[in-house]
Amino acid sequence: MTVAASELSLLEAAALLSGASEWDSRALPARGVPSFVLSDGPHGVRRQLGSGDHLGIAASEPATCFPTAATVANSWDPDLAEQMGQALGREALALGVDVLLGPGMNIKRSPLCGRNFEYYSEDPVLAGRMAAGLVRGIQSQGVAATPKHFAVNGQELRRMASDSVVDEATMREIYLTAFEIVVREAAPRALMSSYNRVNGTYANEHPHLLTDILRREWGFTGLVVSDWGGSNDAAAAAAAGSSLEMPAPGLQSAREIVAAVEEGRISRDAVYARAAEVIAMATRAPSARAAQTERPRFDADAHHELARRVAEESIVLLRNQDAVLPLAAGARVAVVGDMARTPRYQGSGSSQINPTRVESLLEELSSTDLELVGYAQGYDRQGAPDQALLDEAVALAGRADVVLACIGLDELSESEGLDRSHMRLPQVQTQLLEALARANPDVVAIVSAGSAVETGWEEHTRAVVHTSLSGQAGASAVLRVLTGQVNPSGRLAETYPVRYEDNPTSAWFPATGELALYQDGPYVGYRYYTTTDTPVAHPFGFGLSYSSFDYSGLSLDEAGAHLTVTNTSAVDGAEVVQLYVTAPTDVWGPERELKGFVKVPVAAGESVTVTIPFDDYTFRRYSTAEGRWIRPAGTWTVRVGRNVEDLPLQAPWEVDGHPVARANPALGHYLDGKVSQVTTAEFGVLLGRPVPQSVPSGRIGYNSPVSDLAQGRSRIGRTAVKVLQRRKAKSDASGKPDLNILFMLNMPLRAMGKMTGGMVSTEMVHGIVDFANGHGLRGLRAIVGGFFRNRRQDKATQRRLDAPR
Repeated sequence: MTVAASELSLLEAAALLSGASEWDSRALPARGVPSFVLSDGPHGVRRQLGSGDHLGIAASEPATCFPTAATVANSWDPDLAEQMGQALGREALALGVDVLLGPGMNIKRSPLCGRNFEYYSEDPVLAGRMAAGLVRGIQSQGVAATPKHFAVNGQELRRMASDSVVDEATMREIYLTAFEIVVREAAPRALMSSYNRVNGTYANEHPHLLTDILRREWGFTGLVVSDWGGSNDAAAAAAAGSSLEMPAPGLQSAREIVAAVEEGRISRDAVYARAAEVIAMATRAPSARAAQTERPRFDADAHHELARRVAEESIVLLRNQDAVLPLAAGARVAVVGDMARTPRYQGSGSSQINPTRVESLLEELSSTDLELVGYAQGYDRQGAPDQALLDEAVALAGRADVVLACIGLDELSESEGLDRSHMRLPQVQTQLLEALARANPDVVAIVSAGSAVETGWEEHTRAVVHTSLSGQAGASAVLRVLTGQVNPSGRLAETYPVRYEDNPTSAWFPATGELALYQDGPYVGYRYYTTTDTPVAHPFGFGLSYSSFDYSGLSLDEAGAHLTVTNTSAVDGAEVVQLYVTAPTDVWGPERELKGFVKVPVAAGESVTVTIPFDDYTFRRYSTAEGRWIRPAGTWTVRVGRNVEDLPLQAPWEVDGHPVARANPALGHYLDGKVSQVTTAEFGVLLGRPVPQSVPSGRIGYNSPVSDLAQGRSRIGRTAVKVLQRRKAKSDASGKPDLNILFMLNMPLRAMGKMTGGMVSTEMVHGIVDFANGHGLRGLRAIVGGFFRNRRQDKATQRRLDAPR
């Protein structure tokens, strides 16, 4: 029988707060506390074989690769996300996983974040509602979901060693609201902290985030787990509200926590509270109950069909000139593009799934009524110019009725551990489209990309079908859309700017130094473009259909907005009805904000009545002066329509709320949204304190990333970085990112003591720091002596844990 946390010794309680291996929590067999298994899983279960490696290098069990979060968000359908979550939960059970590490739900502040494919949206309400659906589905099967990365995590460069400097109101309104929605509406049993610091404090040891907001304000009672290698100070993390340090720091963390209690730096109660959270997860773990029973199996074919349906509902039709789509039966098609044969269906990194099977468009075409004229590769996948490939594709295009051009971003463009350097498609692909259009104007571009791209090339197409990263069944899904078996109903969950320079963060993303200044404030994505009247290629919420819809009869009451949607075409379809609000004139901030949405099927010629409820998020703003949420009093404008720029219905709504003083004129450019021109002084007014300044010390520190060794005094350190960079260049040339190299270059030196199973101690890391700073002898003594001292201490600690009580 499992003991209560209060019955444990302090050392036993402290030992539970760190992992035993790459994917397992620590067990206390003598006390009846089992371990539980964690696994990556935003869009599929990545249950690694053997000990694993965290980044997807090692082989993993076959599992269904569903569309990524960036794709699923385009469905605007939380119920569909819940069905996908149920399937993920079933597969987790079958693969012996208790805690699934997902969904990823950070806000897409910049189109260049390399991990955007794992995140839902630039909008927190859409991200929160979609994530809540997935979490409900996963946890319906008894598996714990783990929304991540909490919080204000927006770039991959220096992701473990950067400090996100953000004002409280922006943090609350933009970067925390999605997490708040998922905690309040779906009650996740776990949550993962982010690598970065937030306003100077590591997220995993941030009392304001983890205790004040997450636990006290939102009522979260579950387990907080660090990102892998993301713990900085085990004792500070336990005091702040973080329950479990992963993956495997050995027993040193337990000793540090005990010492902190004995020295009065943290409370004994905090340690036992965290241990209780770990025990609760362990005792509810399906693997603990399944020890005496056979694991359930999942239906791989049924889950493949579900993956196809999710992809179908998430495909966005961006262009359809002269109604070239859907294609008629018997249409003669030329298929061009390497991605038609070798699909780009998921991103790279810790979410990389070993799929049960993978479809390609070229193979799936045989199951349609289309006639294949031929296939041409068209371009080199890594972007190398190849005139022969281009000429072959152009010759083929002239023999077909329609050209299906499969294009998109390659594997090096979107990956955990790196950010994109620009928003363009490879030049060889855009040149191919231009050449194809000269040979045959009926070009249909099928785009595979997990984040926004510049779209000047669209003028060389008749139709553009955006599949995002559509999972293992994406090929048959897009063919069903192309042939009209499925009426496209996906809508963009992020803005497509005309060019990258139009994005307000373009001048300073990613932050290359220690400080990532969020000086764009609340003007993220469409909030910026609509406020400043900046033209975009495709607005947030945009998507075409084979149907047409009219909106009428908007009325408002305390329950929400009510309207009628009519399908004015002869084709059954589904419409995503979106509600935006504009605050009273005295309230500064974005011109409009999404506050609700609903996806409704509407039969041809029919009308449906739609209600979008008002809720606690609809008319709120965060007041830093009062330190709480308020409902600004006055006349709000409620708009309803097809996307953020096409809102045919609007009505005023009086809110009897909190009087709001006029904005401080010292906010300057924040008042009109032109945040690309914000000054340091204006950012300081927004922050409510002086803007921190990065002061390079010229010295390697405990939290410096490994890449900084290139500037250190140690020749060995500089050589090590050069070797890593050469290996990175070699893998880049192959077209496949080396994720372990990317991780190591970004990894702070302290992470050596957190990811080596206890082999490297804190003392040894400080020795490595000394060595890198030119104090070779002193550093070497600390490294060698620390190794043997740590081994002796670990053995002594383990004996104490194993001793009978």
